[in-house]
Amino acid sequence: MKKNIKTKFAGISDNKSGKSDIALIIVTAALVAFGVLMVYSAGSYVGERIYGTKYYYVYKQLTGAALGLAAMFLCSRIDYHVFHKLRYVILAVSVILLAIVFIPGVGITNYGARRWINLPFFTIQASEISKFGFIIFASAYIGSHESSIKTFTGLLPVVAVGGVICLLIILEPNMSVTICMALLMIVMLFLGGAKIKHLLCIILPLIASAVVLILIEPYRFARLMAFLDPWESPLEEGYQLIQSYYGLGAGGFFGVGLFNSRQKYLFLPFAESDFIFSVIGEEFGLFGCFAVMAAYVFLIRRALKISVSASDRFGSLLCSGIAAIIAIQVMVNIAVVTGSIPPTGLPLPFISSGSSGLIVFMSGIGILNSVKRASPKSSDLMFERAKKRGRKNRRNKKTVAFS
Repeated sequence: MKKNIKTKFAGISDNKSGKSDIALIIVTAALVAFGVLMVYSAGSYVGERIYGTKYYYVYKQLTGAALGLAAMFLCSRIDYHVFHKLRYVILAVSVILLAIVFIPGVGITNYGARRWINLPFFTIQASEISKFGFIIFASAYIGSHESSIKTFTGLLPVVAVGGVICLLIILEPNMSVTICMALLMIVMLFLGGAKIKHLLCIILPLIASAVVLILIEPYRFARLMAFLDPWESPLEEGYQLIQSYYGLGAGGFFGVGLFNSRQKYLFLPFAESDFIFSVIGEEFGLFGCFAVMAAYVFLIRRALKISVSASDRFGSLLCSGIAAIIAIQVMVNIAVVTGSIPPTGLPLPFISSGSSGLIVFMSGIGILNSVKRASPKSSDLMFERAKKRGRKNRRNKKTVAFS
């Protein structure tokens, strides 16, 4: 016990009794491997037509998976309290990267938006890093201000930081990630104990801002109208959603088979990234979609179990925030692909093409494992002990009854 206390902030976890969450790691690895396979299937034709090789996207995904695996291992071995100590540094780096995007020659413009930073050998998407930078800051702040977070002024620092990040992201412009960040901020405040009336004072202006952003940009309003009736403009704003419907519909219950998607042949835009779930539905059918969703449910549930058994409030909020960002992105992506909400570009965690997101999300899994390793008792162990106590109590009651 003394050794653990001394090494709590040493950097590398020295909790000999802590065990890694093998199930969490296996399911994550399975999702990443499946993502590599689906990126190849969905992006091979486009890669060959545009870049001259059908392996273009899968090479990038494999690179991201390798770096993500290293990051996941490193984060699982580092004592997660280090992130608490470095919260301001991590937050500053996140904001600086978002600002660097706007520097000419450094930020890359693609499809009318500046979202990527051009580095010598690869590009990074700053908004992916900012999500986890915000989670770390918010977890540290809320964890050390348990009482003041229940007041409106007490939650303003989190709102201010979240607002700055959202502003920089919407200026790219990237409304989908902005909405994702806003939802993440609300969830973190709710989990931290903020009062509902205070949250409403934040949510209502956010909704009003979203309406204004849609109305002032014609293309956003056109997307909204296309969502309501995509067949009104089948060759323009409604085209992508209709093609997604065709892919999901063609899959039926069991799919048309791996690599047999027809929508990936330039019919469905961004088949390897934002709309990869449609290709999954086409090739593996409804049962394949359910299997993928079940894997996400397992990850989210596992993260929440680790959160419950965390040794301190910071670790608990950190795990809850990681669970929240995974849940938000999965729900928004699937809702868009199935036409449940207006189309917006947001990748499917661990599966969609994109090295930045893959590395960051795998790092998040490493952080979850670090919290698990440092937990004094795993939730599974607590559950088993509760069952044993229950059986013992029942035996004692029987003994008393017979006596």
